[in-house]
Amino acid sequence: MSTIPHVINGERHEAPGTLPVFNPATGEITGHVPVPDAAFVDDVIAGARRAAATWSRSTLSERTNILFTLRHLIVEHTDELARLITAEHGKTLADARGEIARGLENVEYACGLNELLKGSFSPQVATGVDVHSLREPVGVVAAITPFNFPIMVPLWMTANALATGNVVILKPSERDPSVSVRVAELMKEAGLPDGVFTVLQGDASTVNQLLEHPGIDAISFVGSTPVARHVYRTATTAGKRAQALGGAKNHMVVMPDADLDVAADAAINAGYGSAGERCMAISVVVAVGDVGDRLVPKITERLDRLVVGPGDDPRSDFGPLITAAHRDRVAGYVARASEDGFTVVRDGTTVDLGPGFFLGPCLIDRVRPGTPAYDDEIFGPVLAVVRVETYADAVALINANPYGNGTAIFTRDGNTARHFTRDVTVGMIGVNVPIPVPVASYSFGGWKDSLFGHAHMYGPEGIAFYTRAKVVTTRWPQPSESQIDLGFPTTR
Repeated sequence: MSTIPHVINGERHEAPGTLPVFNPATGEITGHVPVPDAAFVDDVIAGARRAAATWSRSTLSERTNILFTLRHLIVEHTDELARLITAEHGKTLADARGEIARGLENVEYACGLNELLKGSFSPQVATGVDVHSLREPVGVVAAITPFNFPIMVPLWMTANALATGNVVILKPSERDPSVSVRVAELMKEAGLPDGVFTVLQGDASTVNQLLEHPGIDAISFVGSTPVARHVYRTATTAGKRAQALGGAKNHMVVMPDADLDVAADAAINAGYGSAGERCMAISVVVAVGDVGDRLVPKITERLDRLVVGPGDDPRSDFGPLITAAHRDRVAGYVARASEDGFTVVRDGTTVDLGPGFFLGPCLIDRVRPGTPAYDDEIFGPVLAVVRVETYADAVALINANPYGNGTAIFTRDGNTARHFTRDVTVGMIGVNVPIPVPVASYSFGGWKDSLFGHAHMYGPEGIAFYTRAKVVTTRWPQPSESQIDLGFPTTR
């Protein structure tokens, strides 16, 4: 059993651990996470501010070289990193490798920082007057990341923040923190100066200190909606810029003309991958018209072929949930479904795979809004089917939901798809694509209770979030032009 260290000034910093880290496949405690006191956090932030004074002045070529090298090292160590993720999160090794690949897309995007940080220039806006713009780093960024993507989300935040000249303090989830430590070591190997990237372990008290500390300039957060709301309000009250991504209840609309085999495959892949512990997981299938009678059997047939087991077993389709408490919480929704009058097509709560935190795939049909199975973000391998009469009913259902992260429609009709992309009040939309996570050159983010603050994650909005704009107006007068004019300056 080990204590998960902090990484301070490029070195592991050991401290007594108090919070348990589990192997979800066995239920065993494999390590402990330290919770720093306020003085320790103060010292970490002070060190980050010292590092910011020099890193912010580093050249674009220096940052580019480091990011290119980091990308190479992450590719080289993919299998090692995937094993670390699986050991503490429980997802399959294949899923962990996929997470790493999606994180790498953002490192690759950030490698184009010479282009991304270009300013603009307008000559001769008035006689002898030029105007140009530039973007500068905000300073010290606190990245507070969730357990379900312990490397991808940190790379979403960190790649752009470092590329734009910021210093990053990463507070990873206390449930699977080890991969963040290894990433910090790879960053140092890539040439990142000491103090520019820090891994600070801790709990909610650590987060609150970061939110309120005057030495932190910006907060990036991904997590549940209640916590995202708290993060945004606390950080902005303290005068910081903040982006806080919250929860989701993602709907997949299946029209009567859809290819039902494709739709059923998508429902399985997007509903049960990573045991449903994805903010972009499909948790509600909206069956339009009579399509539910044909679709549910196809989903069930595929569901029955899924294999639940340890993430390091290549036969497993998905692994355990993150903790025993979370598994029991998810199982409670299935137990209540029958009481609410729903049809429990498959009850995965009876799966017995030993002492790990396993839950089999669950399918609930004829679910209605206004009940926990529909209203709450369950965050587990539970797929709900809601039946509606028309396309308009499906859109109304999605738009009435307080979450607005992702949604999808399955149809062969281009006109229906086109209207859907305009009609729904959701930030990310898939057309015959069940998990519409944007590529790195776009930005990730939802609407409504899925996002607090205006800035989406990574991509162009990420670059804008981690920088401040300056506009410089320049005039070089000739000696003979000396004059006094108290009028308001104009361009005429």
